[in-house]
Amino acid sequence: MLTRRTLFLMAAGSLVMPWGLVAPVAAGDVAATAFVTKIYDAYKGKDAKGVTLDAEADYRRYFEPSLVALIIKDQKAAAKRKDVPTLDGDPFVDAQDWEITALDIAVTDAPPDKAVATVTFKNSDEPVKVVLNLVKVKNDWRIADILSTRDGKTESLRGLFKH
Repeated sequence: MLTRRTLFLMAAGSLVMPWGLVAPVAAGDVAATAFVTKIYDAYKGKDAKGVTLDAEADYRRYFEPSLVALIIKDQKAAAKRKDVPTLDGDPFVDAQDWEITALDIAVTDAPPDKAVATVTFKNSDEPVKVVLNLVKVKNDWRIADILSTRDGKTESLRGLFKH
């Protein structure tokens, strides 16, 4: 016969078990979500300034090292030619100007130390979807690539520098 004590212990055990199994996965989600949320917080509201990407250190704060190297190499080559670099808009909103509303961020884990953030929003009332492929560099999340769709064609930030 089951006593109250046995039922209590069984219930307590069933509550503890899922938390122990879920916590490591949720911890990655929380850190990756916090990283992406911090980026997009800079774009919310009227007259938002967005994220500053003026110096190599700025790029290193958000992007993984090999992507930073591609961006910096392109910027130096453009400066030498006295031309505009390949990346001439804001990669986080896929535009040069923005007025962001209806922002939603969904982060899913991928195999070890990777995650995918799907960011949807309206920019000047036009729907936009941006996908950030995230990777852990040391203990911090960084962006390995950004995918956006323009005119029905998916474009990759990393792919811009292969042309």
